[in-house]
Amino acid sequence: MSGIKPFAIPEEEFEEEYVRPSSGPGGQHQNKTENGVRLQWNVAATALLNDAQKERLRVLAAPYMQGDLLVVMERSSRSLARNREHARERIRELALAARPEPRKRRPTKPTKASKERRLKEKAARGRIKALRSGRDPGN
Repeated sequence: MSGIKPFAIPEEEFEEEYVRPSSGPGGQHQNKTENGVRLQWNVAATALLNDAQKERLRVLAAPYMQGDLLVVMERSSRSLARNREHARERIRELALAARPEPRKRRPTKPTKASKERRLKEKAARGRIKALRSGRDPGN
């Protein structure tokens, strides 16, 4: 992996709520147990990210943001433990994606040779079109 260090969000920064029902097989048991997870992480209060990273995270995770809270619902499994793990991993992946600073674009100028090539190609294309229209291509 590139120069990114391991990243773990402390448990105390999460606020967790169990919701019902979770999807998947399970019959009547599924209808009466709370094994879906609603996990919240207060982005504004965390010390793990600097201000620029927090702003990038807000943009990246816009569908999951509710004010300063990053909220993830996970109900894909009928296992509470698996849903908790998946929700934490989704938040971790979003936070990791916001960490690296995007590269700055360095403006470049076209070279003299590339300008000449462009003008030559343009003139050749103009001659082809002039031949099609019946005009004199010499002018």
